[in-house]
Amino acid sequence: MVTVNTPRRSLLRASVALACASLAGGAMAQGKPDIKLGQTMPYSGPASAYATIGKVEQAYFKKINDEGGINGHKINLISVDDGYSPPKAVEQARKLVEQDEVLAMFQPLGTPSNSAIHKYLNAKKVPQLFVATGASKWDDPKNFPWTFGFNLSYQTEGEIYARYLLKNKPNAKIAILYQNDDYGKDVLAGVKRVLSGDKAKMIIAEQTYEVTDPTVDSQILTLKASGADTLIDITTPKFAAQAVRKVYDSGWRPLHFLNNVGASVGSVLTPAGLDKSVDLVTVQYYKDATDPQWKDDPAMLEWRAFMARYYREGNVSDASNVYGYIAAQLMVQVLKQCGNDFSRENIRKQAESIKNFRPPLLLPGITLNTSATDHAPVKQGQLSKFNGTQWVLFGEVLGATGGK
Repeated sequence: MVTVNTPRRSLLRASVALACASLAGGAMAQGKPDIKLGQTMPYSGPASAYATIGKVEQAYFKKINDEGGINGHKINLISVDDGYSPPKAVEQARKLVEQDEVLAMFQPLGTPSNSAIHKYLNAKKVPQLFVATGASKWDDPKNFPWTFGFNLSYQTEGEIYARYLLKNKPNAKIAILYQNDDYGKDVLAGVKRVLSGDKAKMIIAEQTYEVTDPTVDSQILTLKASGADTLIDITTPKFAAQAVRKVYDSGWRPLHFLNNVGASVGSVLTPAGLDKSVDLVTVQYYKDATDPQWKDDPAMLEWRAFMARYYREGNVSDASNVYGYIAAQLMVQVLKQCGNDFSRENIRKQAESIKNFRPPLLLPGITLNTSATDHAPVKQGQLSKFNGTQWVLFGEVLGATGGK
């Protein structure tokens, strides 16, 4: 039997062949599917100084993708603005999970925003990984198994300040300024855990502020009028810069503790005035790019080369750009541990399996660890004093003495 190729049959075969070639080419172009992560970040609003964290993390994932990704998979971080507004964070998180179908949320920023999406993400069994806040509530795997903290616990930070005062200034008259939400109250709780009983009388004045307040000038003047000789300043960058400036300009010279999340040289101390920031004390757990002792440190040189290539507009004196880089490295470590199983369950399992992981920009002696009963990777920090140019570490690496 002879088959005759009619023009119509030839055209059909050609069309089928073209379609198959097109599909094959598309599949080859696509390669392995992306690892899709979601993130809410305050690109606007009162905490917008932190927006650089989302940008540096996107830049780091681009670097990883350029190097071949994670076992051939590229990381796609969808980072969206929530304006540091809890209702907006809920709206954006729902969109990321239900429309964009992200595998996990990575480093959503802010205690108020994360509190608003906490129950939702756990109900949906979506990993809420390494949130950019130090509230103690993120380390509650029994009730919220899909949520993981990242920052040094705010309560641990508060404990470290209070223990330093008990040892070095036991007769201190302490004033405290704090943000009126879970973040501020968590650092305060750490301070009061140590300064309890008869030591509680060391705290002689407290003032709060709302994130919607234009300034904290009046609170600073009220605290100064209390006669306090020590100030524990629990503020985010915008208000931290205001507080440092107002304390100095008012002629008040207390021993001034400035919490870690508001202690960036680039985004806080420079706007406040470096001369007005001398002798501030904070807690650090990663290297400060402005500290000359790390000038020739291999990890810092590598970070600077990364910034020059992937995030040129980023400020190398802004501590948030070191912070975000380390957090992104931890996320990459979790994804590497996943092998080829990028299910949400396995991502959670691997996030619980971090063992002595040490991104080289952490301070010496600090490592990251998690387990099924411990969702707080950072547990230690070291005190540091500002000398007018950079933070200078002193003392030893410290951790919490109380419970979680």
